[in-house]
Amino acid sequence: MWGALLRSGGRGGGGLRRLVSGGPPWSQVVSEAEKIVGYPTSFMSLRCLLSDELSNIAMQVRKLVGTKHPLLDTARRFVYDSRNNLQMRGLVILLISKAAGPGTEELSFQHNMVSGIYSSQRSLAEITELIHTAFLVHRGIVNIGELKSCDGPLKDMQFGNKMAVLSGDFLLANACTSLAQLQNTKVVELISSAIGDLVQGIYYENSKSSEENSLTDDIGISTWKEQVFLSHSALLAKSCQAAMELAKHSAEIQDVAFQYGKHMSLSHKLHSDLQPFVKETSSDTMAFSLNSAPAVLHQEFLGREAWIKQIRELQEAIKAGKGVTSAIDLCRCHGNRALAALEHFPPSDARDALANIVYAVTRFP
Repeated sequence: MWGALLRSGGRGGGGLRRLVSGGPPWSQVVSEAEKIVGYPTSFMSLRCLLSDELSNIAMQVRKLVGTKHPLLDTARRFVYDSRNNLQMRGLVILLISKAAGPGTEELSFQHNMVSGIYSSQRSLAEITELIHTAFLVHRGIVNIGELKSCDGPLKDMQFGNKMAVLSGDFLLANACTSLAQLQNTKVVELISSAIGDLVQGIYYENSKSSEENSLTDDIGISTWKEQVFLSHSALLAKSCQAAMELAKHSAEIQDVAFQYGKHMSLSHKLHSDLQPFVKETSSDTMAFSLNSAPAVLHQEFLGREAWIKQIRELQEAIKAGKGVTSAIDLCRCHGNRALAALEHFPPSDARDALANIVYAVTRFP
């Protein structure tokens, strides 16, 4: 379906290579990219995380130790982020800011630049990470009405929910305050609309998952991409565009940055969805979503009725069908579109790092 695009060659004269199997591992890509932007992005939100207010919240969250509330898992993932996924959005914003450079010569004299990046763009990267983290925390709120006795005491879950709401709201409030301090109306509009997209996407996910007798949504891959854009891609895409606006780049360059953020994050989501089906592990019990890309594509090829019949043998059925290979093709298709957007930027270490991120999220065993 997407094979023609995948087989197409890159542009000559220093153009980026098209996607093939292989490429550097994700951890190496992140480490090299952090050197280019000037500092580890794992410390990007340190000012907020070390504030007295959040320290008080952390003390309260410690009371959840020993319970099964998902807020604890979110906190652990933030502290022990072994796969370097949580700070990925801020890193991409810094890299694309450096790759694009200043929009006008006058601007470079008016504002302080460190490692080729404006202070306002670094602030935007922090804001984006705070928003993403806030929504991760809010996703940890459990539905009290669906709790079972094995989930633990009700009072623990209620307390955990209060902490999830409070800490998520605190992060989001800090992000909005910093956003206003940028004093750029268009940037405020872009990031505000991205927050609206996130809310809409997550609301859709939760409303569908709460429906009774609904094993999986009856959706096609086009609808899946629309939903994933709202819940996973909009924030990065619009933040990349906002970074170009802060440097006073043209509308064309802003759109190029938007396209890179959109297609790279779609590839990242597809790569994540594919892991239970392509990972070479001895265990056959890896959890996966029935609304992941391979499952949606498998349902599309098979038909809704036959798909429901196969639901109990789902993982093996998807592995044997066309869903996995088609999802890999789609992942690389979006990866190629992200690389095509990068062709508009001049060759640089930052552009190479952005390309390596694409190669990493389209890399399969």
